Amino acid sequence: MHIKNEKDLVCGVLFAALGIAFAWTASRYSLGHAERLGPGFFPLLLGALLTVLGALLVFKALVFETEDGGRIGPWGWRPMAAVLLATLAFGALLGGLPHFGLAPAGLLLAVPALVLLAHAAIPMAWQESLLLAALLGLASYLVFCALLGMPLRLWPAAWGG
Repeated sequence: MHIKNEKDLVCGVLFAALGIAFAWTASRYSLGHAERLGPGFFPLLLGALLTVLGALLVFKALVFETEDGGRIGPWGWRPMAAVLLATLAFGALLGGLPHFGLAPAGLLLAVPALVLLAHAAIPMAWQESLLLAALLGLASYLVFCALLGMPLRLWPAAWGG
């Protein structure tokens, strides 16, 4: 069988594999019943939907022709590393690393750090990244703390947060 779109094939296989893994893991939890859904219902549903989406992408990659064949180009190592580093730093700043003596820095430092570290992944002016960091920090506070009332640390404890 001839592959007509490499990107869709790889993406579809990845989606299907992740969907199957999610559904399999979710099946270990109680699904509940129609009146009261259990903790495994939603992850199972998402896993099934992701698997179906992956199967559709694989079908598309094998059946429908594209002009360039959807060839996979070289890997973007720098953007991948920047996003991974930004995500790890966000988690470490928000929750802290007690094993290493790093206390939580708080939401209003973790969100801008995430944006500014991820800046290396895309061609964007620093002014735009700084504005995005400030707006996302404010939006995170408004949604999670003010609107939803989640008890998140806003600043490092040394700052009174």
